[in-house]
Amino acid sequence: MINYKRLISASILLTVTGLAVAQTSTNSPYTRYGFGQLADQNFGNSKAMGGIAYGLRNGYQINASNPASYTAIDSLTFLFDAGMTLQNANFKDGNVKTNAKNSSFDYMAMQFRLWRKMGMTVGFLPFSTVGYNISKTHDFEDVDNNGKWSESYTGDGGFHQVFVGLGYKVFNNLSVGANFSYLYGDITHQSMTTIGATDTRSIKLDKFSISDYKLDFGLQYTYKLNKKNVINVGAVYTLGHTLHGDAYKYHQTGMESNGSIYVQSQTGDTITNPFKMPHTLGLGLTYVYDNRLTIGIDYTLQKWDTADLSWSKFNKESVEMSNRTKIALGAEFIPNYFSHNYLKRIRYRMGAYYSSPYNKVSYTNPDTGATSLQDGAREYGVSVGFGLPMFQSKSMLNISGQYVKVSPKFKGLMEENYLRINIGLTFNERWFMKWKVD
Repeated sequence: MINYKRLISASILLTVTGLAVAQTSTNSPYTRYGFGQLADQNFGNSKAMGGIAYGLRNGYQINASNPASYTAIDSLTFLFDAGMTLQNANFKDGNVKTNAKNSSFDYMAMQFRLWRKMGMTVGFLPFSTVGYNISKTHDFEDVDNNGKWSESYTGDGGFHQVFVGLGYKVFNNLSVGANFSYLYGDITHQSMTTIGATDTRSIKLDKFSISDYKLDFGLQYTYKLNKKNVINVGAVYTLGHTLHGDAYKYHQTGMESNGSIYVQSQTGDTITNPFKMPHTLGLGLTYVYDNRLTIGIDYTLQKWDTADLSWSKFNKESVEMSNRTKIALGAEFIPNYFSHNYLKRIRYRMGAYYSSPYNKVSYTNPDTGATSLQDGAREYGVSVGFGLPMFQSKSMLNISGQYVKVSPKFKGLMEENYLRINIGLTFNERWFMKWKVD
């Protein structure tokens, strides 16, 4: 029978968490550009496998990256999945090194069979995150200004998505699905320049807000070579479209004296709907042997070059973005499902990925002094992890470690290194069983 109390409790927890989460999980200066640091729709098992997901098909784990996978769940099972990340970041700018620690809530979702041939998932996922705080002090030759002027840049916020997904089994070996998401959030960028003893200040504030829909479509095809060898092919597509939202730009100049700010000039401007969601295509292939060994590869293309922000309406200089590509490889091995030896029932996982940047950054050539827009930093990542069965149940504790290197193409730009611990918990219960009493 359906456990309504647990279902309602899980729904309330999911909704409250999705609306309340707004923490900053990054300190990267590269989040000054575009929508910030993009989040992939990966859950615990996928994170440990380099991020592969399009071809993964498992009735014991939720895979929001491809809604066609929702049909893998059986009619008696209810899944509830949540995850978080602990992160230590190292930044290197020339000879200067800094460290930062963050934690973030990554995802929450529940999945169940809606009716015959159809599975349903409801969840919360981040879309992007912005977080940075940069300050610089420069020397003046003019002693009347105390020989100093400073500039600071700060940013925070991000976009989030609450989604409902459906998967339908067209044939025994072919499933299709779709995620219907509500995308929302705010991003704020602020810069301030202060000049010497005159306390002359210039403050610039940019704020983006989004409130719109997001549509993801998925397909999975399963081909059985024989009883033990299976190939899964997956494909996903995200609809690109103009997003409903506002961009607000404010600029104030003035002086500070005795704790009071005297405004000399201020301007403000608002532009409606200046953002676009890029068209996205993902392809994945997995090979499964005897339900114990899984090897997969994913390819993702995001068409950001057609989704540029309308920044030229604010500034004389334009902001350009590039198409983002990602290639991921991953594997999972289970020695023996039914062994009495706990170590043989653990799922051992590993993976790696490469991702090109989607934004372009301002770069000043140290030799010529010329400033231009160049591709941002490339990203490399490797991961290892485990799926730990919880006692005698089918629930799973997913733990993985991930090392990520953000490497700029040009010297003089900041290098970043991340060590992340991903923790996910999947509750797997038989909520829909009908009991028969003699």
